[in-house]
Amino acid sequence: MNTQTALITGASRGLGLALARTLAQNGWSLIINARGADELAKAHAELSKLTAVIAISGDVTDEAHRRALAEAAQRIGGLDAVVNNASILGPSPQPNLLVYPLDILEQVYLTNVIAPLAILQSVQLKPGARIINVSSDVGAEAYPGWGGYGSSKAALEHLSAIFATENPSLKVYWVDPGDMRTQMHQEAFPGEDISDRPLPEESVPGFIELLQGDLPGGRYQARAIGIKS
Repeated sequence: MNTQTALITGASRGLGLALARTLAQNGWSLIINARGADELAKAHAELSKLTAVIAISGDVTDEAHRRALAEAAQRIGGLDAVVNNASILGPSPQPNLLVYPLDILEQVYLTNVIAPLAILQSVQLKPGARIINVSSDVGAEAYPGWGGYGSSKAALEHLSAIFATENPSLKVYWVDPGDMRTQMHQEAFPGEDISDRPLPEESVPGFIELLQGDLPGGRYQARAIGIKS
């Protein structure tokens, strides 16, 4: 049986874990990553009841960790999909750019822009592989106070677009999942009640359509996929 395999970064909680659950239920094999070893171990224990899972904890900005992910992908014959979901918010609450700590901004860019490309450079991709770089509406809209995270996502989107033109044999998507009730979203709005935001599971069907359907590469809003105007 020709099982499809996906690498999902930031897969111990939130959108990454929700997507991993659905792919596991659909018969995909998985390589999953997260910085928190304990949370990743819990995700591995859950997902391994459904499919074959390799879990490797570490930081995507670390070259040795990316090499471990690449070696795992090579052992299983390459990847059908990469979902670059891992990212960091930066300071909370978000500061204006004039007072944004530049050392933290550097880490935001390393994680949100450089690391996704570094992963794609490292891993073995099968012909026709699908790439999803998880973005945000703040990567397309200029919101005050979102200069760090937002500009990193804007950079990721343009990087994705150029990567797509340079690799026409791959399906490359950059995707805004929409507001979600996640830990990162709560950190972005400290002290606010975000219980009205949709759960990450509501964005997953759009990601599945991109991974398993036949939509052309490009930018998408996950929850708008499949909605006819």
